[in-house]
Amino acid sequence: MAITITLKKRSGTDAALRAAWRNGERRNRHRVYLITAAKMTLGRTANAQHTRNMANSSPGAASSTASLFEILEPEDVSSALVFNSPHSGSLYPPSFLEQTRLGLDKLRRAEDNFVDELFIGVVERGAPLLRAHFPRSFIDVNREPYELDPRMFEGKLPGFANTRSVRVAGGLGTVPRIVGENQDIYAGRLPVDEALFRIARYHRPYHAALRHLLTRTQSRFGFSILLDCHSMPSISVARDPNPRADFVLGDRYGTSCNPVIIDLFEAEARKLGYVVIRNKPYAGGFITEHYGHPNTDQHALQIEINRALYIDEATLAPNPGFEPLKADLMTITEALMAIEAGDLHAQRRAAE
Repeated sequence: MAITITLKKRSGTDAALRAAWRNGERRNRHRVYLITAAKMTLGRTANAQHTRNMANSSPGAASSTASLFEILEPEDVSSALVFNSPHSGSLYPPSFLEQTRLGLDKLRRAEDNFVDELFIGVVERGAPLLRAHFPRSFIDVNREPYELDPRMFEGKLPGFANTRSVRVAGGLGTVPRIVGENQDIYAGRLPVDEALFRIARYHRPYHAALRHLLTRTQSRFGFSILLDCHSMPSISVARDPNPRADFVLGDRYGTSCNPVIIDLFEAEARKLGYVVIRNKPYAGGFITEHYGHPNTDQHALQIEINRALYIDEATLAPNPGFEPLKADLMTITEALMAIEAGDLHAQRRAAE
């Protein structure tokens, strides 16, 4: 599979970077890679692109000239941190909107609304940010490539498909069956080729880009720290017996990152007045599990942010807490950027 990469350069403060993103301006400080096409032979042409047009950042149907996802990175990468926002995409393929029985207002409840913008300041601080433009209700890259529910499809799935996972049983496989409170996305079954197309066109290229960033980072710094950034509805936290959480940090119960990383994030967040819980109800998905291997200096931490902190959950518009939270996240980020390989190795030796 070939991926076409278009390089655009942008610069300036967080606000200027956002304005450049929205206005399509080209500047010279930040490098932005727009992943625009992947050659496919699954019954659809490679120019049938279904994601965000960078000149139009409003949610809704995607333009045929839009990018699949993008990598924002500084001219000088100075940090071993890599940030990932796989669920903040808000441009919906027209073909998907024709297939679904739900309106856009229901589908958008599955998005990690504005999480990419909460973390966009990491770019000018020396770390790359990968963000999806396609929505998670269309295809979820925080799942195994072939985590598929056979009840959803006409035709036979590949023999290697994982049809028995807990996530598939819950309707939240690679091609999700439901959103929100068990609302079915489709009125009927989809062709198997549709699932294979989405996996090949979206899932594989996205993970190829993420692997590239992590491999390059580890080669340069001797270790890598992936921060997988998400948001959670406040109602899901309220159901948990623990106190209301502002952040849920997931390290797969101590297996996906060195304790130094999660300890530091929690300590910095608590200093800023936030309530932090670990691993419940979110311990980390496929991305955290797949890329987190502390014994080989590859660390992954999932961050879940309570949406009530920064958006109106009824309208999905940013609330007055958006900018303060964004600033606090950059304070935490700067502390994490100070971690060196020696800090991680010293902790590992102490634990042996």
